[in-house]
Amino acid sequence: MEFRYYLPVNLIFGRGTVARIGETASVYGKRALIVTGQNSTRKSGLLERVTGYLKMAGMETFVFDNVCPNPLTTTAEEGAAFALEKGCEVVVGVGGGSILDCAKGIAFLCVNHGNINDYIFNRAAGECALPLVLIPTTCGTGSEGNGFAVLTNPETGDKKSLRSNAIVAKASIIDSELMETMPKSVLASVGFDALCHAMEAYLSRLAQPMTDMMSMEAMRLIGKYLPALYQGAGSKEAWDAVTWASTLGGMVIHTAGITMPHAMEHPASGCRNIVHGRGLAALTPVITEASIDAAPERYAVISRSIGGSSEKDCGTRLRRFLQALQLDMTLGAQGITAEDIPWMTENCLKTSAAGMANHPKHFGREEIAEFYRRAL
Repeated sequence: MEFRYYLPVNLIFGRGTVARIGETASVYGKRALIVTGQNSTRKSGLLERVTGYLKMAGMETFVFDNVCPNPLTTTAEEGAAFALEKGCEVVVGVGGGSILDCAKGIAFLCVNHGNINDYIFNRAAGECALPLVLIPTTCGTGSEGNGFAVLTNPETGDKKSLRSNAIVAKASIIDSELMETMPKSVLASVGFDALCHAMEAYLSRLAQPMTDMMSMEAMRLIGKYLPALYQGAGSKEAWDAVTWASTLGGMVIHTAGITMPHAMEHPASGCRNIVHGRGLAALTPVITEASIDAAPERYAVISRSIGGSSEKDCGTRLRRFLQALQLDMTLGAQGITAEDIPWMTENCLKTSAAGMANHPKHFGREEIAEFYRRAL
């Protein structure tokens, strides 16, 4: 078999490693834009700690904290304008996946001018960005380990990834201690997102030996440790395991891509701004049960990673796994209506054609719409 694997990211993994942010970021410049959210990093004291470490390394810092869940293209544009105004030389992202994705978009737009949507839809290409140093605080998106930045255009509702090696972090500091302040509901949602990354990369038509190895390990770790963490029985080992699995999940989709669950969820959260992991929880079992016959051996591996025995019980085990995380939910409970299905179906075909093509089984327009109906 011939395959290629290239992912130029420097991972700094370990409890307490956030203290190394100053020495890590100062290599790339003396003026740092810190991209973060409006609440959690301030309440936990992490923003103050990161700012302090950077200042100890001789850096000047500027904070951009306007990022919300399901980050907008317009927010990335606003952040880039602020960074350029302040003469920032390096972008430090501190927070969950939305924060890290927006930080990537900001770093990209500081160097590449014009409409970011042209780059997202491959109508324009950019090969550079400001240096990025990322510090994840949730174990879910794996954004610290790939060159994707998922952004939503508020004018069209299109939720799609900016994809470029230019936005692979120069360094990612992955400290599982930072994950321990997450509310249980956030842990469940982001943990399931990480599992979906690993599952989808493993099922993808672009899967190869390197991504298979990483995907299987990520699924094993999440299947073993995430329910215990959710139930409050977490150890340092468990936090390390799920955190590492999340990073692996981000890394594998950089190469193997996502498949149908993510392809169908992005229009749902683009339409109604729902929580990404919860949207995946509503859609993934429905899609899985309709797809098993196309890749039975791979679905058997997925099933065993979450306590099952074969492909025959994969759908059932997936639903039980979600129940253990209190994530057994529908799209309807999250505000999606039957009237949204035609738009979501067309938007899926418009924005997620690559993910649909990666899926092991082909489904057309009517089948996509039917899956949305079943998930309601």
